[in-house]
Amino acid sequence: MTVMLANLFSPTQLTIVLIILFLLFGAKKLPELARGLGKSLGEFKKAKKEFEDEISGVTKDEAKPVEAPKKIEAADEEKKTDSSDSGKVA
Repeated sequence: MTVMLANLFSPTQLTIVLIILFLLFGAKKLPELARGLGKSLGEFKKAKKEFEDEISGVTKDEAKPVEAPKKIEAADEEKKTDSSDSGKVA
């Protein structure tokens, strides 16, 4: 892909494009545009990394076996003791 882009723009073509941009936007606006482009690319890379981390975290979680919570087992034992106590008459 980069080889195609390198062949697409020769130094002469890049110079012409930069001159046209300079004429369209002026000397004051070009640094602001470049700064905004840099910030947006940084945000995009950050979001991409967070997304990849989240996806890799999900796949790691799926690989781990799920253990039954201890509270459910304790609740089953309480039901057994309650049912045995309910047969007694006070």
